[in-house]
Amino acid sequence: MALDDTLPRDLFYNAYLQTYLQRDVRDLTRVGDERAFLLFLRAAAARTGQLLNYADLARDVDIDQKTAKAWLSILETSGIVYLLQPYHNNVTKRLLKTPKLYFLDTGLCAYLTQWSSPETLEAGAMSGAILENWLLVEILKSWWHNGQTPAVYFYRDKEQREIDLLIERDNTLYPVEFKKTASPNLSAAKHFTVLEKLDRQAGHGAVICLRETDVPLSREVDAIPAGYL
Repeated sequence: MALDDTLPRDLFYNAYLQTYLQRDVRDLTRVGDERAFLLFLRAAAARTGQLLNYADLARDVDIDQKTAKAWLSILETSGIVYLLQPYHNNVTKRLLKTPKLYFLDTGLCAYLTQWSSPETLEAGAMSGAILENWLLVEILKSWWHNGQTPAVYFYRDKEQREIDLLIERDNTLYPVEFKKTASPNLSAAKHFTVLEKLDRQAGHGAVICLRETDVPLSREVDAIPAGYL
């Protein structure tokens, strides 16, 4: 469905969802309750950037976990959501193994979570999560549009140390942190040091943020404007 700049956002996404529910979902599997499936979509969108929790999703929509897993598989197969896998290896057993949930269309995610305008979204509780969603998807698209498949992960251990994104290339892990700030400092990259314990070389790190120009935060980490993406 081509985007018409003159078409109101709500009308566009409402038509998109109707087409998706009535055609694509039925082609993939039989969803008996389209209203419940739409509620499931909204519940998933409200959790963008969070660890995937089937029990929570199922409870919010009043379905069982088996159905929640089946429906999320539909969303992933049809290109609605993306599951970012956690980095894991045999060196440490204290890494979490649950993926994080993202929407490949950030506009759809904002529509499903019912933010009426960019201004209300920017001031709202989900602004950081939706910015993270957009930044991740733009990075993914930069690879996909060049016919490449990125090796990307996130890091989180049981001590709650987290790195938003790890890009693996040539046996090297490049850490990336997403921040909704125009004045980041080196504390944004404080968890990059955990990579020293893994079985990969650590590459140059980045904090992608709302600055207008790039600037080094240290010899190993740069602050990169989101606009560069």
